[in-house]
Amino acid sequence: MPRIIKNVQGKNLIEFDNGTFDEWCVFLSRNGSRRYASKDTEYFTALKNFGKRYGSGKIYTAFISYYHLTTTETENSTLDLITTISHDYESHSEEMDIWFTVIYAGMIAEENKANAILKKRIKRLGMHQVLLNNIDPEIAANFSKGKKWQELDKMMKGKWF
Repeated sequence: MPRIIKNVQGKNLIEFDNGTFDEWCVFLSRNGSRRYASKDTEYFTALKNFGKRYGSGKIYTAFISYYHLTTTETENSTLDLITTISHDYESHSEEMDIWFTVIYAGMIAEENKANAILKKRIKRLGMHQVLLNNIDPEIAANFSKGKKWQELDKMMKGKWF
């Protein structure tokens, strides 16, 4: 059964529902179109492109402001913060609100994933790689595949997260 996370500007629905692995799949439906499970590559690419206009550091700093607030539950105060932060991106505020909310939901899903050790930190690694290390979104999205959690954990601790 779908669980609404946020409806951005009354036309972009972001929700949790059953996916391939669990009930924490994040779905997006734009302007009443068919919903789909957004992929890391999609929002990494969008944010990398926005970083060219607004500064990758600014986007990463905004991400960190709600990263630290992310738990296993959706919090209205954090969703409101994301909307407020998104207003800094002028004509792209709606897109930023969508993608920041999708990433927030993805981190909640990671926090709830059974047997996950790295939890939301895995999303932070991807955001760090794309925005601060200028790594291609496709590479960042697939970076952790096939790696042991200990190797990723060591890398993250080396970046202070």
